Amino acid sequence: MRNVMKKIVLTMAALALLEDLANGAIRRKRLFRERDDLLANDDNWLISRFRFPRQVLLELCAELRPALERNTARSQGLSVPTQVLTTLGFLATGAFQRELADRSGVCQSTLSRAMPAVWDGIIRMSSRYIKFPYNAVEQADIKAQFAARAGFPNVIGAIDCTHIAIKAPSQNEFVYVNRKHFHSINVQIICDAQMQLINIVARWPGSTHDSFVMTNSMVGNRLEAGAVRDGWLLGDRGYPLRTWLMTPLADPNTDQERRYNDLHSHTRAVVERAIGLLKGRWRCLDRSGGVLLYRPEKVCHIVMACGVLHNVAHRHGIPLPEQHIPPLEEPDAGPVNFNPPREAIRARQNVISNM
Repeated sequence: MRNVMKKIVLTMAALALLEDLANGAIRRKRLFRERDDLLANDDNWLISRFRFPRQVLLELCAELRPALERNTARSQGLSVPTQVLTTLGFLATGAFQRELADRSGVCQSTLSRAMPAVWDGIIRMSSRYIKFPYNAVEQADIKAQFAARAGFPNVIGAIDCTHIAIKAPSQNEFVYVNRKHFHSINVQIICDAQMQLINIVARWPGSTHDSFVMTNSMVGNRLEAGAVRDGWLLGDRGYPLRTWLMTPLADPNTDQERRYNDLHSHTRAVVERAIGLLKGRWRCLDRSGGVLLYRPEKVCHIVMACGVLHNVAHRHGIPLPEQHIPPLEEPDAGPVNFNPPREAIRARQNVISNM
């Protein structure tokens, strides 16, 4: 009888083991340990896959830990490093979630639930990493840096928009089709002379004109209300001329006007490079990596998170190989019903006269 019971116990244990193997429990545990051990790799390897060296990754994990820790007794619960690294891997490569799930030993549904919590946690860091320079002290440094580039005076930022490709939404699909005939979110970027982002707006569908995004943004409203008395942004011909927004001349006739346009273009080009770096580092934003397969609301969160991470990388001086930088985009056509105020015309003419 004792031998019979022993055989039954062994048989049940074997069946339990087979069930665990079938459900992937043992495989998941082993791969979770491997994922945590990824932080032991050298910095070049980590930067190539997650865009940050080990020390910065540890700092991110520590900052995000309160929002990401799960009070669970299950041994297969996702660790904070697993959540952070897997999310950064997706943002860096644009790889489809199933591929990331296979690499980390996490099922796709678990990964889908984990990633939004990570990028939402990153977005909550934005007030410390993305700040528009409204006070004179901050503006003075930025003006000096811009002036050092080409001599264009009083510049506090360069503005442009870029399109982030998305799958066709199930509702109001047509408003997301941009001028290049693909579905997108039109994202406003303002940067300083060092390509650090000082404003990012990600909420408008692709058919929205750049000038509309700007005039309906918080920064646009505050500048229009006079928040900055001595300084301006530089924008391309897709924006309206304002006292706080200098644009190029449509038809320069004199040497001074042509010089104004040349210096304007050279100075403003920094925002195009900043957008290139943003998309080059976080390939999920670049169309060459495919389209983001999420609802527009989630795509906007992804864009905002990438903007914060762009500035984190900038502050730590983390380089990005040139081959990762995508080509520049064509500007929008000029705004509809463009009637610049006289004060704006005079302000631009004063800059031209002093060139």
